[in-house]
Amino acid sequence: MTTRTTSVNGLATDVRLPEGPGPFPTVLIRTPYDRRAHGAELRSWARRGFAAVAQDVRGRHASPGEWRPYTHETADGADTARWIRDRPWSDGRLVAVGSSYAAHCALALALEAPGDARPDAVIAAVPALGIADTAREPAGVERLLTRAGWWAAHGDRADSDDAALANALAADPGALARLPLLDLPRRLGRPLPSWPEVWRRHDRGRLLARAPGAGMPLLAVGGHHDHFAEETAGLWRRWGGPSARLVMGPWGHGLTAAPGPDAAPAHHVRLGDLYARWTTAALAGALRPGRAGAVALGGSPLWTAAGVEGDPWAPRLFPLGDPVFTADPERPVSSAGLTVPADGERDRCVLVSAPLPRPLDLLGPARLRLRARADTPSADWFARLVALGPDGRAERLAVGAARRTGPPGHTAELTVPLGRPARRLAAGTRLRLEITGHHFPAHARNPHTGEDPVTATRLLASRREVDPASAQLVLSALRTRPVPIDPAEEILR
Repeated sequence: MTTRTTSVNGLATDVRLPEGPGPFPTVLIRTPYDRRAHGAELRSWARRGFAAVAQDVRGRHASPGEWRPYTHETADGADTARWIRDRPWSDGRLVAVGSSYAAHCALALALEAPGDARPDAVIAAVPALGIADTAREPAGVERLLTRAGWWAAHGDRADSDDAALANALAADPGALARLPLLDLPRRLGRPLPSWPEVWRRHDRGRLLARAPGAGMPLLAVGGHHDHFAEETAGLWRRWGGPSARLVMGPWGHGLTAAPGPDAAPAHHVRLGDLYARWTTAALAGALRPGRAGAVALGGSPLWTAAGVEGDPWAPRLFPLGDPVFTADPERPVSSAGLTVPADGERDRCVLVSAPLPRPLDLLGPARLRLRARADTPSADWFARLVALGPDGRAERLAVGAARRTGPPGHTAELTVPLGRPARRLAAGTRLRLEITGHHFPAHARNPHTGEDPVTATRLLASRREVDPASAQLVLSALRTRPVPIDPAEEILR
């Protein structure tokens, strides 16, 4: 087996073939992160009998052209798929595989390309579904830190510098805090002409809206601690192909390479082996129709069946101190730590539960309902849910955001989505709920003036008041212990 580099419509492409005469089914990975980084992955696929192809997307690394993120992937992917199917070593069967942006490439090919170019199966891990999907929460709140980091590292350049933002912040710690955010490239020290496009786009859900029309099997893989966790699960829930499988573990964006603090040894699965076994079954038509999969329960060694959800449970919450606070964008609540200041001006409303009398398994949707008001015409409301263990250790369970505009001083009924926690809480654990006006630098600061947070040049403090009696935290709790499963068996059935 040797890897051969070729050009497909000008795009640098590596091809690794298995031993033997062929023809073979093919795995295609299209990436902006350097196709050469996938050498070991190509060799692994080839050892399992698949032709493996990795390609630099247009304008990145060895591929010429203009790099315009999320723009050319459908057309370029379709040209590459047709090229593969025209090779003598291809048996015509094609699987599109990718993580993060590469998952976007795979999904664009599956959902937007003409029929003759579409793959026969898709593996999408921690999928970046599009510019608008990655840039904003469902409520419209801007995801600042991850977008600034990604564009600093990869935007408007042929190569990558993963440390670009960290280095810029080391030299200028206030770079993300100065206004307007649209001028961030200047503070990073290099032009980023595509940076304004990140915030002009509002077509969130474009790919997801096409998922019900999919015509091939899907394996969606995500992490509970990944910022695209909801998108991953939503893709699985809406997929219209003959079968859809989900694997969700207590991981971050790097999956098993980025385990969360609640990960157990049983969650360190060999994803490459799972991918290959699922691909073989999918191409053979051996998967049962419908949705299935496996979800890890953080804080325990268990995996349970995807789709299992607990019953609604609303723990009683007790306010700590005055429910009136000031959301000051000049001194925003930090997203980086979990410490609640004991003195100074109040910058959040804090509520806590009594210690749990017994272990509790959370599995399913969570949300916060409350009545609150702000004295400014625009206000973001963040809810951060933290588990306080019996040993005093604090661990983040969920963060959600809602954006509210309306007359100053008007009391609003708010619902803040908190994702789908999958976590075992030990007896003695208390829940702490923080209601704040900012979550910076993970999210851009609402300036409270009614201006766009990306273009705003002026900040106002916002006086907030929460009705503690109205705050209802609704979680999903299992009444009985979950049935343990083997994730490999679940995705192959």
